[in-house]
Amino acid sequence: MRTIKDYNFSQRKVLVRCDFNVPISEEGEVLEEFRIKAALPTIEYLSKNRAKVILLSHLEAKEKVVSLAPVAKKLKEIFGEKFEFVPDLIGERAREKINQMREGEIVLLENLRFHKGEKEGDLQFAKTLSQFGDFYVNEAFSCSHRKHASIYILPRLLPSAAGFLLEKEVNTLSKILKNPERPLVSIIGGIKIDTKMKTILNLLEKSDHLLLGSKFGEIVLAHKAILVGREVPQEELLDKIELTNPKLHLPVDGRIGLKDKNESYFRIGSIGTLKKEEEIYDIGPETIKVFSQIIKGAKTIFWSGPLGMFEDKRFEFGTKEIAQAIIKNHSAFKVAGGGDTIFALNSFSLLQKFDFISTGGGAMLEFLAGEKLPGLEALGYGD
Repeated sequence: MRTIKDYNFSQRKVLVRCDFNVPISEEGEVLEEFRIKAALPTIEYLSKNRAKVILLSHLEAKEKVVSLAPVAKKLKEIFGEKFEFVPDLIGERAREKINQMREGEIVLLENLRFHKGEKEGDLQFAKTLSQFGDFYVNEAFSCSHRKHASIYILPRLLPSAAGFLLEKEVNTLSKILKNPERPLVSIIGGIKIDTKMKTILNLLEKSDHLLLGSKFGEIVLAHKAILVGREVPQEELLDKIELTNPKLHLPVDGRIGLKDKNESYFRIGSIGTLKKEEEIYDIGPETIKVFSQIIKGAKTIFWSGPLGMFEDKRFEFGTKEIAQAIIKNHSAFKVAGGGDTIFALNSFSLLQKFDFISTGGGAMLEFLAGEKLPGLEALGYGD
């Protein structure tokens, strides 16, 4: 897989596929800049090496495709006069601006998903985009599990390379799978077991210890009929989890509330005491002790997904305490990823304490599940 240091970009037009799909407020302001900042080293490198940098991205707010104008405002603050936003994608306005670009200048085109050909993986749309550039750079690892036009087809039409961030994502996650310093402790939380089941099984094989959060622990125990009276997702892969596996660590207690989230009701209890009308919203103190002790002895730590409903102050304790346990292990290489995990760590002011934060959500999980990512295949990864 080629990287941007393998090419001379001087005075050449470079299409850079970024992921600026960041949270946007009702007022149209960027709420969290992590993904924008993560792409800056590649953009700055290209600009300083006299390339004409053309940025491509998508952006959705509340599942609606919206203008990249809020992102452009942030980029303008960073790059000043050498940056310009063009509220056009493949029209004459975009073409004119690109033809007028000087070396070192940076342009952001409008949202890729305003054109249906992006998500459809349309060849003609990709060919039109390719006419704007001499080179293609993928700096959107978090989108690389999709066969979209700008991810899967466009890099096949131009000389292509990985950006600094994508290269670091692949190298770091590959190290976790292939050559981690041991013990490797993997921690998986969240609530969507269907998107994480293959990752859980692969990490259970690769890790020395796998710790599951409150919801996943409940699901596994319910599937094994140890916790009765609970709805179990129709997930065949759950059959492959053996409770006797010494690597697997499930919650033994939790912070429990009612299913309707009534704020007047709250208790701490063992998993086996869960009543029909109750829900586990966080891991409990005994689980925190067990998990923290395991984390203390780790040399490599990977974490994806909060261990409870941290957005509610009553149920943030488990996620916060496990985060603290991780950063107290100064000798371990610490990696975290996923939107909710990043949001939680940021809210606890602990984001900078990790050695690497992956921008990927679904892409990261698929990579760690051992799946091939279309965006990486298009760059020649694995050849």
